[in-house]
Amino acid sequence: MQRKLYISNGKIADSGEGEAAVYVYSAPDEAERKYLIEQLKIDDHTLNSSLDPDELSRLEFEPEHIAMIFKRPKRYTAEDSFHFKVLSTGVFLFKDRLIIVLAEDVSLFEGRPFLKIQTIQDILLKLIYQAILHFVEHIRSITLISTELEQQINIAMGNKDLLNLFTLEKSLVYYLSAINSNNVLIEKIKNNASKIGLSPENLEFLDDIVIENSQCRGQAEIYSQVLASLMDARASIISNNLNVRIKTLTILTIAIMLPTLVVSIFSMNVRIPLSGFHNAFWVIVLLSAIPPIAVAILWRKMKW
Repeated sequence: MQRKLYISNGKIADSGEGEAAVYVYSAPDEAERKYLIEQLKIDDHTLNSSLDPDELSRLEFEPEHIAMIFKRPKRYTAEDSFHFKVLSTGVFLFKDRLIIVLAEDVSLFEGRPFLKIQTIQDILLKLIYQAILHFVEHIRSITLISTELEQQINIAMGNKDLLNLFTLEKSLVYYLSAINSNNVLIEKIKNNASKIGLSPENLEFLDDIVIENSQCRGQAEIYSQVLASLMDARASIISNNLNVRIKTLTILTIAIMLPTLVVSIFSMNVRIPLSGFHNAFWVIVLLSAIPPIAVAILWRKMKW
């Protein structure tokens, strides 16, 4: 699906005069892909990379345009089941236009970053900045969800909650990889600022982007380490609880086995002591009760 946008009064609008400055292609069909490859001379491999979620961020200089791929978080839905995914976005900078290729239709130009737009270079940098902000928001959401799962695990210790916690940990690893990949791209943009046509104001904003991305990477690393340590701690707690329960069951088994042993001995079909004693039944009952009482006293004294 193609969408034409214009820069009007410092904002991005759906209508305007003259040639559109920004073209957004969301999940392009065969006809749109053919136009991008044949008419705009966009490399087929680079175009496919824009739609590949596993592709790394990169910057390439072509004869007629500059190709750029950066990572951004996928819009989270309930169907994702605690799995936060990462998508790629392709940006192709021409002299008079900006081509954006996405794998899904999303609202790109919302929020405060897009209130002051003058050039297509501004849009390029603000797209990367917005992706960083989305990463930060998702990392905070992962932290809140993990806290709720911790509380549920403390109560139920269910496998489902542990698996959800593991899925969040895996999502943070993917996020950290994507943020590091974007960091490489930002450094390349900074080193090739003159080729891209960045103004002094763009360079100042680029410095802010570097700082924001570094802070975002730091948060992702911290939360990833905390969640990994939490998973290890949970595994240790579950293992310890299992050992305690096995020990308790073993002690109870011994306590039950000893009275059974006493009764079994006196139940054998042979001549045994007390065979002629009229209170033999109560003596055997008393002997059977002594082992459980002794185990109970030891249990309390040894704090088993």
